[in-house]
Amino acid sequence: MTSLWRDDAAPISTDSLDGVLAYDDIVVGAGLTGLTTALMLARAGRAVLVLEAKTVGAVATGNTTAKLSMLQGTQLSTLRRHHSRSVAQAYVDGNSEGQQWLLRYCAEHEVVVQRRDAVTYANGRTGIALARAELKALRAAGLAAEWVDDLDELPFETQGGVRLADQAQFDPMDVLAALARDLRAHGGVIHEGLRVTGVSAGSPCEVQTEFSTFQADRVVIATGSPILDRGLAFAKTTPKRSYCVAFEGVDPMPEAMYLAADPPSRSLRTAPRPDGTSLFIVGGAGHGVGRARSPRQHVDQLREWTAEHFSTAHETHWWSAQDYSPIDHLPLVGAMPRGGQKIFVATGFDKWGMTNAVAAALTLSATLLGGSMPWAARLARRKFDPLALAKGAQANAEVGSLMGAGQIGAQLRSATGIVPSEGQGQVGRGRGVKPTAVSTVDGTTCAVSALCSHLGGVVTWNDAEKSWDCPLHGSRFAPDGTVLEGPATAPLAPRA
Repeated sequence: MTSLWRDDAAPISTDSLDGVLAYDDIVVGAGLTGLTTALMLARAGRAVLVLEAKTVGAVATGNTTAKLSMLQGTQLSTLRRHHSRSVAQAYVDGNSEGQQWLLRYCAEHEVVVQRRDAVTYANGRTGIALARAELKALRAAGLAAEWVDDLDELPFETQGGVRLADQAQFDPMDVLAALARDLRAHGGVIHEGLRVTGVSAGSPCEVQTEFSTFQADRVVIATGSPILDRGLAFAKTTPKRSYCVAFEGVDPMPEAMYLAADPPSRSLRTAPRPDGTSLFIVGGAGHGVGRARSPRQHVDQLREWTAEHFSTAHETHWWSAQDYSPIDHLPLVGAMPRGGQKIFVATGFDKWGMTNAVAAALTLSATLLGGSMPWAARLARRKFDPLALAKGAQANAEVGSLMGAGQIGAQLRSATGIVPSEGQGQVGRGRGVKPTAVSTVDGTTCAVSALCSHLGGVVTWNDAEKSWDCPLHGSRFAPDGTVLEGPATAPLAPRA
């Protein structure tokens, strides 16, 4: 399972550290947020190191739908229900600047971009109300959106939708490759395959990895979910997993970027190829991480929906992505609590990472260089409204319930001596009644601790991606216990 973007991308080689352990700034995470922040700091003459646990673009950015749009489903109208007009406007201003910065950057560095209309469409009566509310919010924020009754290029019935013209889409790995080249040209260093396990605030800060300790004046945590628990960011966001399937042979192929306002949620876009043809990407079927009985069935929902409406489609790729939805619907960007104004974070982009990543990079780099962005202060002063606090309390109550249910479920059957069938995993009692997770993948059976190394949640088996996923805060692990993503930094311990 490799995304279309990563499958076609040329490798971005890692840099040698040459024994240098001290830098002005260290950025953790080599996605769009991390590389853009690092580039802005390097352009200012800072000595910058980017540390990436896997490879450039391996997680969120390399698995996105890569829509660079100011029409973000029903995001803006949702913000207006929870925040003041000025806060919503600050969000729009930051995202608009992020969008325009990235468009300029792509033009200057010959990164191919397709300009497309973005459409949030309605499946039914509920969708009409949601899309109409988004139209109103967009216009109030100064965006020239319009209502469209007939969406003729879609081969299924809709109830119209809101359209924002002249938005953009691209291949995200092309953008990351350009940023990496530019960063290195300004003296920045990118080192892959080195997982950060901890950061200590001080003068200087110390960044602990699996093999070395680095020093820096300031540290930026630009991972999908912060790997540090300062500020309890993991408790202020909800991890969600969604899926994409790419198809060839779709004819006629809708050209605009589409997203449904109401169920079934479907995200649609084209992906032009060098030979002049295009693939068609269908996304959606999301669920809470570790909380679906069968993630594979969610992928199948996209396949079945596509076969129903695009009968000539032939699948070429499928993949998944993980996003973090903040309880107050706004990204968490800025200094980490108890970080001494030396450790900074960006998370909670709620599936709209292309504009929000650059807005976050602009905010963070300006702060670290002694300046500010005009919208950032207003967003930083926002207040949690009662509905958001209630949502957060409910989410964390669910986490507590899932922890208890997982522990009880793990004791109901034994995992000792179990050899699951190919592609399957099972959690049960191990020796000494410790919850054990056993799986068989590619003929190899592995037994590991079933307790997530982050906060001890009992993991569940992901039958689509052959991974162990934690339903508490979204940490994910390979069958052998290796960390894949999420707030966890340590693997699942092996079990005999």
